[in-house]
Amino acid sequence: MGIRTLVAAAACVVTALSGGMAAAAPASATGPAAATEREDFNGDGYQDLAVAAPAATVNGHSWAGYIAVSYGSAQGLGTAHTTIITQDTPGVPGTSGDDHGFGYRMFARDLDGDGLTDLALVTNEALATTNNSGSVIVLWGRGGGVTGEGSVRLPAPADATVGENLTTGDFDGDGKTDLMMSHSGDYDLRSVLYGPFTRAGAPAREQQVSMFSTDNSIISTAAGDFNGDGIDDLCTFYAYEEHAEGGKLWLGTAHGLSATSTPLPSAAASAVGDFDKDGKADLATRVIPNGITEDLSYDAGSVKIYYGSASGPSTTRTKTITQNTTGVPGVSEKGDQFGARLNAGDVNGDGYADLAVGVPFEAIGTTRAAGSVVLLKGGSGGLGGTGAQAFHQNTSGVPGVAEADDHFGGAVRLLDINGNGKADLAAGAPGEDLGTVADGGAVWSLRGGTSGLTATGAFAFNPVDLAAPVPGARFGMDLSNDNGPNL
Repeated sequence: MGIRTLVAAAACVVTALSGGMAAAAPASATGPAAATEREDFNGDGYQDLAVAAPAATVNGHSWAGYIAVSYGSAQGLGTAHTTIITQDTPGVPGTSGDDHGFGYRMFARDLDGDGLTDLALVTNEALATTNNSGSVIVLWGRGGGVTGEGSVRLPAPADATVGENLTTGDFDGDGKTDLMMSHSGDYDLRSVLYGPFTRAGAPAREQQVSMFSTDNSIISTAAGDFNGDGIDDLCTFYAYEEHAEGGKLWLGTAHGLSATSTPLPSAAASAVGDFDKDGKADLATRVIPNGITEDLSYDAGSVKIYYGSASGPSTTRTKTITQNTTGVPGVSEKGDQFGARLNAGDVNGDGYADLAVGVPFEAIGTTRAAGSVVLLKGGSGGLGGTGAQAFHQNTSGVPGVAEADDHFGGAVRLLDINGNGKADLAAGAPGEDLGTVADGGAVWSLRGGTSGLTATGAFAFNPVDLAAPVPGARFGMDLSNDNGPNL
């Protein structure tokens, strides 16, 4: 299956999303383990950002893909401290190939317990020696920064589909990072690979869980300690063809992920954060209009929050927010897709998680689908419109100019890059044209402060700045630990 098809199948909403197309803990989990987890690949105390350009042509191979690892500092991100890695980088298993989409899904966590963040990424390579479809490659954190040196392809059985739905968490509460993903030839099964991992990529143990009750696909996942017991839980959301088919909650236990689930409502994109600071993770989701994924491209967009409770995400204590909610900038308009990408982090350092909401098809003035990002702020009552902010390329201080089909906010990440205890916003615009080259893509960084995000000192970078492949790269399509439905 080609990467173009695989991304669509994994998200199941790609066509709809395309319109026919504290410092912040990882979005994949919250709780005791995640609270201390840092995305610090080189161990210098500053968090770092990995950016994917999965559609890039590399050494003549279309949709081969590459990633850029940009290192944090007191001054924030910079092109001088960014490293490009492809599947042709020395030490990286395999070679670049058509439709590999190297890095189209990425999670940054410490997998081997050495205190340095590692990067697990999915590639859609076909392995002839084992007849496997897909693989997960781990780039190990190093004092000098991530390189290909010593990187491994996680071992998998023959005839297996590997890497679909990759999600991280601590599902047995032992303080070690675990990986959930497809890892066998049985479509109905997903595996939890429990950490710590050896440098050869072997987990401490593996658990297989039957996660399907009908012929459908997992379109989104979210992990976090929703019941406050100190162990991460897992949410999986499903669709079949154009129909959403609900979700499931799998509780974490001291022995690992529960083999049985309880039902949840449907969702497209999702994010996890403690928005009311009660010690239980809350689940933010994009609502699927009328339960039909094909309607997403026409949807103004709604974000629904399910607050954590002793039994997991509550279906009785919820809140729905749109651009028509009092205090939220903008107006709900057909096709805006408010909530197409979501990510949580504490921007103002008050201990409450905030939520970055991508609105990648929002028109800026008369410029269609230029895109924007809205920040919703957490507080004692949870998320709301009070103090919400919006940013786009025509915002004063933000580099660039809003142009049609830029899709600013097509990926979002809240992560403290400059070490001031306040999460900064990374926003991808995978449709950004670079000169006469279409869809080269770019990423912006806006700093967090006590009042929220600010455009002062905003920074943007793109493949041209990095001397990386440009045409159709869709740089910024995915950011580490932001793995929502792709545009």
